[in-house]
Amino acid sequence: MTYSSFYNRSMEQPEAFWREQAEDIDWFKKPAAVLSKDENNLYRWYEGGQLNTAHLALDYHVENGRGDQPAIYYDSPVTDTKQAISYRELRDQVALFAGVLKAKGVQKGDTVIIYMPMIPQTVIAMLACARLGAVHSVVFGGFAAHELAIRIDDAKPKLLLTASAGKEINRIIDYMKIVNPALEEANHQIDGCIVYQRDILQAPLQEGRDFDWEGLLAEASPADCVSVEATDPLYILYTSGTTGKPKGIVRDNGGHAVAMKFSMKYVYGVEPGEVYWAASDVGWVVGHSYIVYAPLIHGCTTVLYEGKPVRTPDAGAFWRVLEAYKVSVFFTAPTAFRAIKKEDNEAKLKAKYDTSSLRYLFLAGERCDVSTLEWCQDVLQVPVIDHWWQTESGWPMLANMVGVELLPVKPGSAGKPVCGYDLKVVAPNGEPLPPNTEGAVVIRLPLAPGTLPNLWQDTARFISSYLSPYPGYYFTGDGGYIDEDGYVFITGRIDDIINVAGHRLSTAEMEEVVAAHPAVAECAVIGVHDELKGQIPVGFVVLKAGTSITEAELEKELIQMVREQVGPVAAFKKANVVQRLPKTRSGKILRRIMRHIVDGKPYNPPSTIEDMSVLPELEEQVKGMEK
Repeated sequence: MTYSSFYNRSMEQPEAFWREQAEDIDWFKKPAAVLSKDENNLYRWYEGGQLNTAHLALDYHVENGRGDQPAIYYDSPVTDTKQAISYRELRDQVALFAGVLKAKGVQKGDTVIIYMPMIPQTVIAMLACARLGAVHSVVFGGFAAHELAIRIDDAKPKLLLTASAGKEINRIIDYMKIVNPALEEANHQIDGCIVYQRDILQAPLQEGRDFDWEGLLAEASPADCVSVEATDPLYILYTSGTTGKPKGIVRDNGGHAVAMKFSMKYVYGVEPGEVYWAASDVGWVVGHSYIVYAPLIHGCTTVLYEGKPVRTPDAGAFWRVLEAYKVSVFFTAPTAFRAIKKEDNEAKLKAKYDTSSLRYLFLAGERCDVSTLEWCQDVLQVPVIDHWWQTESGWPMLANMVGVELLPVKPGSAGKPVCGYDLKVVAPNGEPLPPNTEGAVVIRLPLAPGTLPNLWQDTARFISSYLSPYPGYYFTGDGGYIDEDGYVFITGRIDDIINVAGHRLSTAEMEEVVAAHPAVAECAVIGVHDELKGQIPVGFVVLKAGTSITEAELEKELIQMVREQVGPVAAFKKANVVQRLPKTRSGKILRRIMRHIVDGKPYNPPSTIEDMSVLPELEEQVKGMEK
């Protein structure tokens, strides 16, 4: 089977193709239709089918001989904890906690908010909700009280599940100091808050509202799986919106289960029984899809890692985990490897560990610069696959589908379209553009199974945000181009295109050049206001540890590199060395915030920011910049 024949079949006979993939799922009742439309004239997958996602992830495997296989390897360098949990143990713990939720009145269709760190109880909570047919909404543990309150008011949960604390490298985060003000601020009143007490901090519980997790478990009876419709929601995951109100991405049960199983087999090329590790957080879509649901539905062992790529205890942390659990396929964000490269550029720590079990490294979450890709290839000596997807899609839209055919890797490209995604690059009028011409990246409807069918109780916003800009297509918000071989290059968000004296230029392209300099660990190029040219590009670079180049020398060399590789039209004339870049906790650089700082415009720091102290640092450095 070749990629081309497999992909083309998904385009030419989509219903037959996705009917076949659905055969890999253990349905309680098989779907009456593969593809249909709902009352809002929106596409839906597997209408009439009935299933339970927790059954697919746990009970099915226990019943079919995987009961003793580890389902989760929990590894927490920040608390010095390691634990292996078998499929049977996880099934039993999930069934019991589902009994806790049921006793508190949670039923099919109710919503439950989960505000927890990277611990097994978080996974148990998600799967317990799925077991009952309740809709979970995991809120990343780094969000502030106001952001949590907004999500409480939108999701209107019956219960809030939390832990006493989260643990980072050098600090303990008291979750109740965030949960209490969030519940006070929210208009919606929950029925109760269940708190898992961690050894690192005991939280005081509010009488009548808060309940001790372990205390409730001691009195609970296991609950069975509840059959749900394929089109029923499994979860809501909020993503930032331009209006300030977050968008509640809805994931259904049927299409999601099929997509998760399909992607593990064909995109990631991993087999049931193997160890798969996504180094992310369950608060993000990567954690939902590839820490929890996809590996477990596929019968793999998943790694739940509560740590960082560096300083837990050093830049060899990832190599240790790869060796310890004999990981076959590893997925993380490029920013993680940039952090490792900054601390240990020659990968000397790698020599201490045997990572020979690793077959593929997948990178996503942001554009992967060529120098990071090549560094990973050199260090790991395995195929390094850049791929691209979004919270909205829930699984890859572009990739090198290694489970079908390992195609040549093109540095800078996120690969070719994954089966089910009819991806185009179009002009503002919606007309497809010729090869190597940059435009808006769109996907012809219907989207593949597993993608968002709608926003949570906001169909009008779903249509206006995603479907109206290019009728007949889903608008990704990203720009890019397709080369003559069909490889897609994502150049960044549409608003990362700057206009320099009438020339539309990609800051991502300039970043690629700047990142290639041997002294640069990571960088951001942003467009700032200029009276004469409208906008001009300005670079911000973080140097590798031990680099001795002066800022003036570096700037001169970078200007010359951009001039040679992008052209004088880029007008790249300023590069600033900074200690660090403002990022979200998932590793995305906050370029929009940087633009506001440089242009002197007011801004609201997002609650997803990794470290708020980087912003005043940047403001101070910007004051000293020559305009």
